[in-house]
Amino acid sequence: MSEEPKKPATNALGLAKSDYKGGPSTMCKGCGHDRISEAVIQASYDLGIDARNILKMSGIGCSSKTPAYFLGNAMGLNSTHGRMPSFSTGAHVANTTMSPIGVSGDGDSASIGMGQFVHIIRRNPRMVYIIENNGVYGLTKGQFSATADRRSPSKRGAFPREASIDLCGLALELGATFIARSFSGDKKQLVPLLKAALSFDGLAFLDVISPCVTFNNHENSTKSYTHQKEMGVTFHDPHYVSPQEQIDIEYSDGELQEVTLHDGSKLLLRKLERDFDPTDRNASFAALQETRNKGEVLTGLIHIDMKAESLAANAKMTREPLATLMQGDLRPAAGVLDRINGGFKI
Repeated sequence: MSEEPKKPATNALGLAKSDYKGGPSTMCKGCGHDRISEAVIQASYDLGIDARNILKMSGIGCSSKTPAYFLGNAMGLNSTHGRMPSFSTGAHVANTTMSPIGVSGDGDSASIGMGQFVHIIRRNPRMVYIIENNGVYGLTKGQFSATADRRSPSKRGAFPREASIDLCGLALELGATFIARSFSGDKKQLVPLLKAALSFDGLAFLDVISPCVTFNNHENSTKSYTHQKEMGVTFHDPHYVSPQEQIDIEYSDGELQEVTLHDGSKLLLRKLERDFDPTDRNASFAALQETRNKGEVLTGLIHIDMKAESLAANAKMTREPLATLMQGDLRPAAGVLDRINGGFKI
């Protein structure tokens, strides 16, 4: 007799890991963004999250396509460029029982969306804010983004003229209550950080370094068009992106890990020590500055403030979502309205 097919493992909700997947990815093969989607799937499955209570929000860019690839049963919105935080805040205020997962890119958040980034940190809504950080504008042929490192050349061999923006350092300066950084290929670190973020009552910000496999066509690369022309070899169709292997790493707390990216450039990752206290804001500042001075990228839970109030608590919002309140509940009596308006007088 043939054996019955083995049933897949399930979580506390009786769901298999496959139930947390979305549509098939259209990212370039080897793109770090796919690893981030896989980590979101794993963290959500492990926590037994009901995807129907999740709002998937994004802006514009390669990163903003990725919510389509995880939590297929969740509702979502692909918003305008740089405006994902406002859309997420509005959706959350309308229904605080829904938890947004906002996905943005370094261009979407660190350039056109910088003002949005600043003010969502001030508001502190319950939300996971993931930046898939590759240092380039992937949809418009790889121009430098505001997070591009000065030492990293473009596909044309040019170097950024301006200093890069450290989003974790900026978030810390602005008073963010949960700050973490990881590398897309470090599943052992990224999944626990996402699980902590999904469980946090406030804005959980994750800066995830995610290599772009496409724009490695600088003059020092043997895979560049210039090099191939000089060698008399027919080069490939520029609309075709050759498949690359995913970059996966594993290293211990406190260790320095050198990562060779697809274009041959190097990335130095420094994982926080196990006994690091992320509740000490001054220590977080010092750790970020020390690694930045050494040309390293700090990873791990950089800062967390468990005492800070979320937007819903600070605004004293009702337990009943605004979206489900009846019109009579939303319209105060004349006397109540006069008292409210009187409170705004100076």
